This record gives sequence, structure tokens and C-alpha cells, in this order.
Amino acid sequence: MVIHSTAIIDPKAQLDSSVEVGAYSIIGPNVRIDAGTKIGPHVVIEGHTTIGKDNQFFQFSSIGAAPQDKKYAGEATLLTIGDRNVVREFCTFNLGTVQDGGVTSIGDDNWIMAYVHIAHDCHVGNRTIFANNAALAGHVQIGDWVILGGFSNVHQFCKIGAHAMVGMSTSLTQDVPPFVILNGNPAAAHGINIEGLKRRGFSREQISAIRQAYKTLYKSGLTLDEAKAALDEEIAAQTPEIAEHILSLRSFLEVSTRGIVR
Repeated sequence: MVIHSTAIIDPKAQLDSSVEVGAYSIIGPNVRIDAGTKIGPHVVIEGHTTIGKDNQFFQFSSIGAAPQDKKYAGEATLLTIGDRNVVREFCTFNLGTVQDGGVTSIGDDNWIMAYVHIAHDCHVGNRTIFANNAALAGHVQIGDWVILGGFSNVHQFCKIGAHAMVGMSTSLTQDVPPFVILNGNPAAAHGINIEGLKRRGFSREQISAIRQAYKTLYKSGLTLDEAKAALDEEIAAQTPEIAEHILSLRSFLEVSTRGIVR
């Protein structure tokens, strides 16, 4: 290990021999860090926190601190972080609470910019981008490839589906279906994330079908129940490789608990 002489690492912490820890960083007793991860200077990692391979934490972040929840009473809840994440300066990731599943989780290959807050019991997927000062309240679920603009904030218990994109300074109090672009206060949908889908290898036919599903949901004047029925018909009419994407949007509508932004 490459450990700066001023770093404080509890003897009970489990760090792979290839982990690097910068000056004045503090690692608590219940922390596990896997191979290739680099911890910059002035980083505090505490709680029952598990960090995977090849992550990079820049200076002044607080990882695995107690939840900002008055009900928390010191229970041994968890924070899990996957592989190859980049976490920039002054980020705060909190442990879970026993009132939920007891786990806050962050997946793989996420790009998390400065001052991002991920609260207790949030679940972040893979390959997301959180711009500066994006903030998640407790119990939020973020799908793969989601992009959150700077200073955007997400109300507790909201869900954001895969490939969605949230504009800067947007406050979300409802769920965001997959593929949708939205911004503003109040938040409003403005189409689908076409450029993102192209970059991720979606075919023209797949994008066209997703765009039609968006029109059905947002532009047809149908009620939500009518739109669901229309989406079912669209799914039945498509080949499996196209239908799966419309189905992901349709399925999201069934698990939405706060209602979708329309």
C-alpha cells in the first residue's frame, strides 16, 4: 500500500495492498477497500463501508457517515460502492437506515462531480453522471446511464429511469421514466435523450419506437391508464429487440410510487 505518513487508518480496516491513501485521510475500522482504489488527501471514510476496485476519491469527501435522519440510532447499516467510480471534491455519501433496507448503494463506472450528496438508502446504478451540487434525498433510485445536471435535486423516494437526463437546477418531486429529458421548476418533460441513446448504440428503429412511446405517454392527450393500454399495443406490435425498450418504460409506470412528471 502507498499510505501517506499523516493518514490515519484503523488497524481493523481491510485495505488491499495496492490501495493508495493520501495525506490526512482517515479510514475507519469497518471499512473495506479493494484493489487499485486511490483515496486522495483529507478524505474521511467511515461506517460499514465497502468500496470496490479502481475507484478514485478526490480530496475532502465524507464517505459512509451517519445518515442525516433523526431516526438513526447508530445501527450498523451499510454503504456499498462498486468499481471504477470517480468521486470528485467535497462529496457526501451516507449509510442506509433500518427503516429501509439498511443499505445505500452505488454501482460501477459512475462519474460524480464536486459537492454531490447521496443520502441514506439511495440506490445508484451504473455509468451515471452527476454534475456539481446534484443532491439526492433519502430512498431515491437512479437507473443506469442517468445524467443529473448541476444543482439538480431529487425528493425522497423518487425514481429516475435508465437513460433519463435531468437539466441543471431542476427540482424533482415525482418520478422520471426511462429515456426522458426534463428540466425546469416545476419540472417538465421535453422529449427523449436521443443523443445519449445514439452514443450507447441504440439503432434508429429502437430510437424511433422509444420516441413514439414518449408521444403516446406525453403528447397524445390520453390519461395515464389509457396511455398504458396504448403502450401495451405498441409492445405487442414490435420485434423483441425493440419491444424490450418500450417494455422498460411501461414497466416503470407500474413501479412508480410518486407519479411521473408529465
